[in-house]
Amino acid sequence: MTEKREINPVLKQVLELGPPLAFFGLYLWLKEDVFLFGGQEYSGFIVATVVFVPIVLLAMAVNWALTRELSRMQVFTAIMVIFFGALTAWFNDERFFKMKTTLVYGFFALLLGIGLLRGRSYLAYLLSDAVAMQPEGWMILTRRICLGFLTLAVANEVVWRTMSTDVWVKIETFGFPIALFAFIWAQFAALHKYMDLEDDKG
Repeated sequence: MTEKREINPVLKQVLELGPPLAFFGLYLWLKEDVFLFGGQEYSGFIVATVVFVPIVLLAMAVNWALTRELSRMQVFTAIMVIFFGALTAWFNDERFFKMKTTLVYGFFALLLGIGLLRGRSYLAYLLSDAVAMQPEGWMILTRRICLGFLTLAVANEVVWRTMSTDVWVKIETFGFPIALFAFIWAQFAALHKYMDLEDDKG
């Protein structure tokens, strides 16, 4: 059995945040350019998307080499990036990559929603080893996070359909992650009373 390894927290953040920041930098660098491949013109956004795919795979490979572990969320997100990145390049249509965010957030909301319908918290399954919380707290948190993911999915649809690519890239890179982090942090703070577990077994 492969043993999980711990890595430096700073390096972990670099591997997680590096790819989207790299995409953002590539987009800013290439957005005014047009590239000719196989007799077809591609925008800087399309080229940045294509380059983004191997960057994501490289970050995952380094993470695997160092920890011998990849989360289901990492694998799913990478699959979505590869799939929609390929569609974006094949059809030369940036809308595919923009829709990817909607589907990722929507999938997470759907997954948590299925668990709630079954009376279970999949968040507890994923995070209970790291966070001690009463079952009632996990169910409340799961409902709120499910709603949060659904809201982000809808927000992404509104943003990419009504705003410029420039605005979408900035919101995708910074706005949505910051909003999600702040929302989750606020929920843990609001549910702090459910974390005060007492041992009643004596």
